[in-house]
Amino acid sequence: MHMPADLYADSPTDARAIALVEEQLANRNWGILSTQGYVLGIDLGVYGLRAALIDMQQQTYASAHAEVQSTNPYAMTQDALALAHDLLAEYEVSLDKLLRVGVGFGGPVDTQRGEVRVAPRMAGWEGFQLRDEVEQAFDTVTLLENDANLIALGEAFFGVGKDISHLFYLHLSSGVGGGLVVQDRLYQGSTDIAGEIGHVAVIPTPPDQPMVTLEQIASVSGLLQRARAAGLETDNLHDVFGDDPIAQRVVAETADLLGLRLAQVSALVDPQLIVLGGIIIRLSGAAFITQIAEHMHRYHAPHIAHPLPIVASVLGADSVAVGALALALSSLGD
Repeated sequence: MHMPADLYADSPTDARAIALVEEQLANRNWGILSTQGYVLGIDLGVYGLRAALIDMQQQTYASAHAEVQSTNPYAMTQDALALAHDLLAEYEVSLDKLLRVGVGFGGPVDTQRGEVRVAPRMAGWEGFQLRDEVEQAFDTVTLLENDANLIALGEAFFGVGKDISHLFYLHLSSGVGGGLVVQDRLYQGSTDIAGEIGHVAVIPTPPDQPMVTLEQIASVSGLLQRARAAGLETDNLHDVFGDDPIAQRVVAETADLLGLRLAQVSALVDPQLIVLGGIIIRLSGAAFITQIAEHMHRYHAPHIAHPLPIVASVLGADSVAVGALALALSSLGD
Protein backbone atom coordinates (compact mmCIF):
# COMPACT_ATOMS: atom_id res chain seq x y z
CA MET A 1 0.00 0.00 0.00
CA HIS A 2 1.28 3.43 -0.94
CA MET A 3 1.75 5.76 2.01
CA PRO A 4 1.70 9.46 1.18
CA ALA A 5 4.80 11.45 1.99
CA ASP A 6 4.48 13.84 4.90
CA LEU A 7 3.39 17.25 3.69
CA TYR A 8 6.29 18.72 5.64
CA ALA A 9 8.97 16.22 4.67
CA ASP A 10 11.10 18.71 2.75
CA SER A 11 9.64 21.94 4.10
CA PRO A 12 11.75 24.71 5.57
CA THR A 13 10.75 26.32 8.83
CA ASP A 14 8.01 28.82 8.14
CA ALA A 15 8.26 32.42 9.30
CA ARG A 16 5.30 32.06 11.62
CA ALA A 17 6.96 29.33 13.67
CA ILE A 18 10.16 31.37 13.97
CA ALA A 19 8.21 34.39 15.17
CA LEU A 20 6.21 32.35 17.70
CA VAL A 21 9.29 30.73 19.21
CA GLU A 22 11.29 33.94 19.42
CA GLU A 23 8.35 35.83 20.93
CA GLN A 24 8.01 33.34 23.77
CA LEU A 25 11.75 33.19 24.35
CA ALA A 26 11.55 36.86 25.25
CA ASN A 27 8.35 36.52 27.30
CA ARG A 28 9.17 33.51 29.47
CA ASN A 29 11.59 33.01 32.34
CA TRP A 30 13.55 29.84 31.62
CA GLY A 31 15.62 29.78 34.82
CA ILE A 32 19.01 31.00 35.90
CA LEU A 33 20.90 28.60 33.63
CA SER A 34 19.23 30.00 30.55
CA THR A 35 20.65 33.52 30.56
CA GLN A 36 23.31 32.45 28.07
CA GLY A 37 24.25 29.41 26.04
CA TYR A 38 22.29 27.29 23.58
CA VAL A 39 19.61 24.61 23.57
CA LEU A 40 19.34 21.99 20.82
CA GLY A 41 16.32 20.01 19.64
CA ILE A 42 16.47 16.93 17.38
CA ASP A 43 13.62 15.12 15.62
CA LEU A 44 14.08 11.57 14.30
CA GLY A 45 10.94 10.82 12.34
CA VAL A 46 10.22 8.40 9.53
CA TYR A 47 9.36 11.34 7.26
CA GLY A 48 12.49 13.39 7.91
CA LEU A 49 15.23 14.56 10.25
CA ARG A 50 15.21 17.98 11.85
CA ALA A 51 17.44 19.94 14.19
CA ALA A 52 16.59 23.21 15.90
CA LEU A 53 18.77 25.60 17.86
CA ILE A 54 18.01 28.39 20.32
CA ASP A 55 20.49 31.07 21.28
CA MET A 56 19.36 31.98 24.80
CA GLN A 57 21.30 35.22 24.97
CA GLN A 58 20.17 36.59 21.62
CA GLN A 59 16.75 34.87 21.90
CA THR A 60 16.89 33.61 18.33
CA TYR A 61 15.82 30.38 16.66
CA ALA A 62 17.23 28.46 13.70
CA SER A 63 16.63 25.01 12.23
CA ALA A 64 17.74 22.58 9.53
CA HIS A 65 16.25 19.48 7.96
CA ALA A 66 17.32 16.48 5.90
CA GLU A 67 15.68 13.50 4.24
CA VAL A 68 15.87 10.07 5.83
CA GLN A 69 18.49 8.00 4.02
CA SER A 70 18.22 4.91 6.21
CA THR A 71 15.89 3.79 9.00
CA ASN A 72 18.58 1.59 10.55
CA PRO A 73 18.87 2.85 14.15
CA TYR A 74 22.60 3.53 14.07
CA ALA A 75 22.68 5.01 10.58
CA MET A 76 19.64 7.21 11.14
CA THR A 77 20.96 8.43 14.47
CA GLN A 78 24.31 9.30 12.94
CA ASP A 79 22.58 11.22 10.15
CA ALA A 80 20.57 13.18 12.73
CA LEU A 81 23.70 13.91 14.76
CA ALA A 82 25.52 15.07 11.62
CA LEU A 83 22.63 17.41 10.81
CA ALA A 84 22.73 18.83 14.34
CA HIS A 85 26.52 19.23 14.28
CA ASP A 86 26.26 21.09 10.97
CA LEU A 87 23.70 23.45 12.49
CA LEU A 88 25.97 24.11 15.48
CA ALA A 89 28.91 24.74 13.17
CA GLU A 90 26.88 27.12 11.02
CA TYR A 91 26.26 29.32 14.04
CA GLU A 92 29.73 28.72 15.51
CA VAL A 93 28.41 27.06 18.66
CA SER A 94 30.96 25.03 20.63
CA LEU A 95 29.76 22.06 22.66
CA ASP A 96 30.72 23.71 25.95
CA LYS A 97 28.03 26.33 25.24
CA LEU A 98 25.30 23.72 24.85
CA LEU A 99 23.02 23.66 27.90
CA ARG A 100 20.61 20.84 27.01
CA VAL A 101 19.54 18.62 24.14
CA GLY A 102 15.98 17.44 23.61
CA VAL A 103 15.26 14.50 21.30
CA GLY A 104 11.97 13.46 19.74
CA PHE A 105 11.27 10.02 18.29
CA GLY A 106 8.33 8.77 16.25
CA GLY A 107 7.19 6.01 18.59
CA PRO A 108 6.82 5.07 22.26
CA VAL A 109 9.95 5.57 24.36
CA ASP A 110 11.12 4.86 27.89
CA THR A 111 12.14 8.27 29.16
CA GLN A 112 13.87 6.90 32.26
CA ARG A 113 16.04 4.42 30.39
CA GLY A 114 16.40 6.70 27.41
CA GLU A 115 15.51 3.95 24.97
CA VAL A 116 13.02 3.28 22.21
CA ARG A 117 10.26 0.86 23.19
CA VAL A 118 8.82 0.24 19.75
CA ALA A 119 8.98 1.88 16.32
CA PRO A 120 5.79 0.86 14.50
CA ARG A 121 7.04 2.05 11.11
CA MET A 122 10.78 1.34 11.41
CA ALA A 123 12.27 -2.06 12.14
CA GLY A 124 15.07 -2.76 14.58
CA TRP A 125 14.65 0.14 17.03
CA GLU A 126 13.27 -1.81 19.99
CA GLY A 127 15.55 -1.27 22.98
CA PHE A 128 17.84 1.13 21.12
CA GLN A 129 19.62 3.46 23.58
CA LEU A 130 18.90 6.66 21.69
CA ARG A 131 19.47 9.08 24.56
CA ASP A 132 22.94 7.68 25.29
CA GLU A 133 23.95 7.97 21.64
CA VAL A 134 22.99 11.64 21.56
CA GLU A 135 24.34 12.43 25.01
CA GLN A 136 27.73 10.98 24.14
CA ALA A 137 27.86 12.91 20.88
CA PHE A 138 27.33 16.28 22.58
CA ASP A 139 28.55 15.61 26.13
CA THR A 140 25.42 17.38 27.31
CA VAL A 141 22.38 16.40 29.39
CA THR A 142 19.87 14.92 26.94
CA LEU A 143 16.15 14.25 27.31
CA LEU A 144 14.14 11.83 25.16
CA GLU A 145 10.40 11.87 24.44
CA ASN A 146 7.98 10.66 21.77
CA ASP A 147 6.82 12.94 18.98
CA ALA A 148 3.17 13.47 19.98
CA ASN A 149 4.11 14.45 23.53
CA LEU A 150 6.66 16.91 22.21
CA ILE A 151 4.23 18.53 19.79
CA ALA A 152 1.84 18.97 22.72
CA LEU A 153 4.54 20.65 24.79
CA GLY A 154 5.74 22.77 21.89
CA GLU A 155 2.24 24.04 21.17
CA ALA A 156 1.74 24.76 24.87
CA PHE A 157 4.97 26.73 25.20
CA PHE A 158 5.29 28.39 21.81
CA GLY A 159 2.23 27.75 19.68
CA VAL A 160 -1.52 27.94 19.80
CA GLY A 161 -1.59 27.10 23.53
CA LYS A 162 0.98 29.63 24.67
CA ASP A 163 -1.49 31.49 26.90
CA ILE A 164 -2.97 28.47 28.68
CA SER A 165 -1.80 25.85 31.18
CA HIS A 166 -3.86 22.75 30.32
CA LEU A 167 -3.81 21.32 26.78
CA PHE A 168 -4.50 18.02 25.05
CA TYR A 169 -2.96 17.29 21.67
CA LEU A 170 -4.20 14.60 19.25
CA HIS A 171 -1.85 13.48 16.47
CA LEU A 172 -3.47 12.00 13.35
CA SER A 173 -0.89 10.73 10.91
CA SER A 174 0.57 7.35 9.95
CA GLY A 175 -0.05 6.65 13.62
CA VAL A 176 -2.47 8.08 16.18
CA GLY A 177 -1.20 9.43 19.50
CA GLY A 178 -1.72 12.17 22.01
CA GLY A 179 0.00 14.37 24.52
CA LEU A 180 -1.22 16.07 27.67
CA VAL A 181 0.17 19.24 29.22
CA VAL A 182 -0.98 20.03 32.76
CA GLN A 183 0.04 23.27 34.46
CA ASP A 184 2.74 23.86 31.83
CA ARG A 185 4.23 20.40 32.38
CA LEU A 186 4.11 17.37 30.12
CA TYR A 187 2.13 14.62 31.83
CA GLN A 188 3.78 11.26 31.10
CA GLY A 189 1.93 8.99 33.50
CA SER A 190 3.44 6.26 35.67
CA THR A 191 4.96 4.27 32.78
CA ASP A 192 5.34 6.87 30.00
CA ILE A 193 2.20 5.79 28.12
CA ALA A 194 -0.04 8.75 28.98
CA GLY A 195 -1.49 10.04 25.74
CA GLU A 196 -1.26 6.74 23.81
CA ILE A 197 -4.91 7.05 22.84
CA GLY A 198 -4.41 5.30 19.52
CA HIS A 199 -3.51 1.93 20.99
CA VAL A 200 -6.59 0.89 22.93
CA ALA A 201 -9.81 -0.66 21.67
CA VAL A 202 -12.63 1.58 20.48
CA ILE A 203 -15.34 -1.10 20.50
CA PRO A 204 -15.93 -4.17 22.70
CA THR A 205 -14.22 -7.22 21.23
CA PRO A 206 -14.55 -10.94 22.11
CA PRO A 207 -11.39 -12.38 23.72
CA ASP A 208 -10.70 -14.57 20.68
CA GLN A 209 -10.92 -11.66 18.22
CA PRO A 210 -8.30 -8.97 17.49
CA MET A 211 -9.21 -5.64 18.98
CA VAL A 212 -9.94 -2.61 16.83
CA THR A 213 -7.96 0.46 17.90
CA LEU A 214 -8.32 4.14 17.13
CA GLU A 215 -5.08 3.98 15.14
CA GLN A 216 -6.51 1.22 12.95
CA ILE A 217 -9.51 3.41 12.18
CA ALA A 218 -8.24 6.99 12.10
CA SER A 219 -4.63 6.75 10.87
CA VAL A 220 -3.68 7.31 7.23
CA SER A 221 -3.69 3.58 6.47
CA GLY A 222 -6.88 3.10 8.48
CA LEU A 223 -8.75 5.76 6.51
CA LEU A 224 -7.55 4.36 3.18
CA GLN A 225 -8.45 0.78 4.12
CA ARG A 226 -11.92 1.79 5.28
CA ALA A 227 -12.51 3.84 2.12
CA ARG A 228 -11.53 0.88 -0.07
CA ALA A 229 -13.68 -1.51 1.97
CA ALA A 230 -16.62 0.84 1.36
CA GLY A 231 -16.02 0.81 -2.41
CA LEU A 232 -13.69 3.73 -3.09
CA GLU A 233 -10.63 2.34 -4.90
CA THR A 234 -7.77 4.66 -3.92
CA ASP A 235 -4.43 4.77 -2.21
CA ASN A 236 -4.40 8.57 -2.15
CA LEU A 237 -5.38 10.30 1.09
CA HIS A 238 -6.52 13.36 -0.88
CA ASP A 239 -9.36 11.25 -2.29
CA VAL A 240 -10.58 10.38 1.18
CA PHE A 241 -11.18 14.07 1.82
CA GLY A 242 -12.67 14.68 -1.62
CA ASP A 243 -16.22 14.96 -2.91
CA ASP A 244 -16.99 11.27 -3.40
CA PRO A 245 -20.03 10.25 -1.29
CA ILE A 246 -18.20 7.16 -0.01
CA ALA A 247 -15.27 9.28 1.12
CA GLN A 248 -17.57 11.77 2.80
CA ARG A 249 -19.28 8.97 4.70
CA VAL A 250 -15.93 7.57 5.89
CA VAL A 251 -14.80 11.03 7.00
CA ALA A 252 -18.10 11.68 8.80
CA GLU A 253 -17.85 8.36 10.67
CA THR A 254 -14.27 9.15 11.63
CA ALA A 255 -15.19 12.61 12.87
CA ASP A 256 -17.97 11.07 14.96
CA LEU A 257 -15.61 8.56 16.58
CA LEU A 258 -12.92 11.16 17.24
CA GLY A 259 -15.52 13.49 18.72
CA LEU A 260 -16.62 10.74 21.10
CA ARG A 261 -13.04 9.98 22.17
CA LEU A 262 -12.24 13.65 22.71
CA ALA A 263 -15.41 14.10 24.78
CA GLN A 264 -14.15 11.33 27.03
CA VAL A 265 -10.71 12.94 27.20
CA SER A 266 -12.18 16.31 28.08
CA ALA A 267 -14.31 14.82 30.85
CA LEU A 268 -11.31 12.98 32.27
CA VAL A 269 -8.62 15.68 32.19
CA ASP A 270 -10.63 18.90 31.60
CA PRO A 271 -8.20 20.74 29.27
CA GLN A 272 -8.61 24.38 28.28
CA LEU A 273 -7.84 23.59 24.67
CA ILE A 274 -7.64 20.61 22.31
CA VAL A 275 -5.12 20.81 19.49
CA LEU A 276 -5.18 18.56 16.43
CA GLY A 277 -2.20 17.94 14.17
CA GLY A 278 -0.49 15.51 11.82
CA ILE A 279 -0.76 14.72 8.12
CA ILE A 280 -4.50 14.14 8.25
CA ILE A 281 -5.23 17.53 9.82
CA ARG A 282 -2.84 19.36 7.50
CA LEU A 283 -4.54 17.81 4.48
CA SER A 284 -8.18 17.84 5.60
CA GLY A 285 -8.31 21.41 6.85
CA ALA A 286 -10.82 23.33 8.92
CA ALA A 287 -13.96 21.48 7.83
CA PHE A 288 -12.81 18.20 9.40
CA ILE A 289 -11.90 19.94 12.66
CA THR A 290 -15.34 21.57 12.73
CA GLN A 291 -17.00 18.17 12.27
CA ILE A 292 -14.98 16.68 15.11
CA ALA A 293 -15.76 19.62 17.41
CA GLU A 294 -19.49 19.39 16.73
CA HIS A 295 -19.53 15.70 17.63
CA MET A 296 -17.40 16.23 20.73
CA HIS A 297 -19.76 18.84 22.12
CA ARG A 298 -22.76 16.62 21.28
CA TYR A 299 -21.29 13.84 23.44
CA HIS A 300 -21.07 15.99 26.58
CA ALA A 301 -23.94 15.62 29.03
CA PRO A 302 -25.62 19.01 29.59
CA HIS A 303 -24.44 19.40 33.18
CA ILE A 304 -20.76 19.16 32.19
CA ALA A 305 -20.99 20.85 28.81
CA HIS A 306 -18.80 23.93 28.45
CA PRO A 307 -16.99 25.82 25.71
CA LEU A 308 -13.88 23.89 24.69
CA PRO A 309 -12.07 25.04 21.55
CA ILE A 310 -10.56 22.55 19.11
CA VAL A 311 -7.91 24.08 16.87
CA ALA A 312 -5.17 23.03 14.46
CA SER A 313 -1.53 23.00 15.50
CA VAL A 314 0.50 25.95 14.21
CA LEU A 315 4.20 25.10 14.58
CA GLY A 316 4.42 23.37 11.23
CA ALA A 317 7.45 21.51 9.94
CA ASP A 318 9.55 21.89 13.06
CA SER A 319 6.83 21.00 15.58
CA VAL A 320 8.61 17.97 17.07
CA ALA A 321 12.00 19.73 17.16
CA VAL A 322 10.37 22.76 18.79
CA GLY A 323 8.78 20.45 21.35
CA ALA A 324 12.18 18.91 22.02
CA LEU A 325 13.50 22.43 22.69
CA ALA A 326 10.57 23.07 25.04
CA LEU A 327 11.36 19.87 26.94
CA ALA A 328 15.01 20.88 27.25
CA LEU A 329 14.14 24.43 28.29
CA SER A 330 11.67 23.28 30.94
CA SER A 331 14.42 21.18 32.51
CA LEU A 332 16.62 24.23 33.04
CA GLY A 333 14.46 25.39 35.92
CA ASP A 334 14.38 21.99 37.66
